[in-house]
Amino acid sequence: MKPVPHPASPGQESVWHYPRPAIAEPTSKRILIVHRGIILAATVRAVRTLETSHPPSYYIPRTDIDMAKLRPKARRSVCEWKGEATYFDVVIEGETLTDIAWSYPKPTAPFASLREHIAFYPGPFDECRVDGEQVTPQPGDFYGGWITSDIVGPFKGIPGSRLW
Repeated sequence: MKPVPHPASPGQESVWHYPRPAIAEPTSKRILIVHRGIILAATVRAVRTLETSHPPSYYIPRTDIDMAKLRPKARRSVCEWKGEATYFDVVIEGETLTDIAWSYPKPTAPFASLREHIAFYPGPFDECRVDGEQVTPQPGDFYGGWITSDIVGPFKGIPGSRLW
């Protein structure tokens, strides 16, 4: 079933106006990840990826992440546009968040800006914020989009969206 895009109000973006194939673009929005009272990442130098039907994923420069809290994993996956992804666990205050972050160490040419950046699934963290607003995780257990009040859907990941 083809989705019906929600109307966007002034100042909002519809994920149905995002391109396919996906793109990456810099953003100066303040991105913050906090868990157990500890700042894991804070930046105004993120890169966001945009793809039709998906809220943005934010890729944070490694230099703006507490890398001592990340543990590389053997897990790999492939994105048809970005290339091969590697994954990380995050360990904070004795709690391990498994396969919670990913990166593209050797991204394809159109996504070269993602090199040396890491993205995070927002769901398990106490706080994931964009310009101070707590995000809502993209539905589903596969996608890593960050939903804020300036983004409208419907979003890939809801029941019935598998074939969108």
